[in-house]
Amino acid sequence: MEKYFDDKELGRVVIRYSERARNYTLKITNGQVFATMPVRGSEEKMLTFILGNREKIKAALKKHPARPLLNEQTDWQTATFRVRIVRTERDNFYMTLKDGVLQISCPQATNFADDEVQQLLKQMLASAFRHEAKRYLPGRLSAWAQKYGFVYKQVKINSSQTHWGSCTSSKHINLSLYLMLLPWHLIDYVLLHELCHLKEMSHNEHFWNLLDRLTDGKAKALRTELKLYHMLK
Repeated sequence: MEKYFDDKELGRVVIRYSERARNYTLKITNGQVFATMPVRGSEEKMLTFILGNREKIKAALKKHPARPLLNEQTDWQTATFRVRIVRTERDNFYMTLKDGVLQISCPQATNFADDEVQQLLKQMLASAFRHEAKRYLPGRLSAWAQKYGFVYKQVKINSSQTHWGSCTSSKHINLSLYLMLLPWHLIDYVLLHELCHLKEMSHNEHFWNLLDRLTDGKAKALRTELKLYHMLK
């Protein structure tokens, strides 16, 4: 069950009731405040908790603002193609990739503010990213590994929306299809980051020194730049 209220400073605050919740918690997702409380909890206590954290919430909203809707104004340059969204006379959604442009065609009556439309567009983009990730990332990872003498067992492309990449103790490397949202120099940073984990699993001084050598002393600067990018959630 959900309720909501609108606040001049915080925007729309959604209150969710959860059977599993034992405490009153707050979360910022895509520029919106979500408050979770026990089903048998006190709404007054929930409201007091929210308002008591007003300044923290405002700071979090400033740090994590709502992302623009995917619509006709969308004009992204990804690693391998430019994204454009247009309306057409056809009554279905479809996409084409030609000459470095991924065009998503939508029916004339499309309401881009509709959550289901946004989810469909994200799914279409994820499909395109997966296609491109499988085309480019394994070969690029292999090339870096050969250059610096790393050996891994396998690489997989996944749909992680929390990690750009990961490396297991069994020397398996996982790469998110959303890496294709990044410019190539940051993609390479992530690939090298995961390769370094083959020799050092933790983010200790040895790890960062190794990664620094492989990135011409730019490891921390690249890490900071990477934080400016977000996955498509």
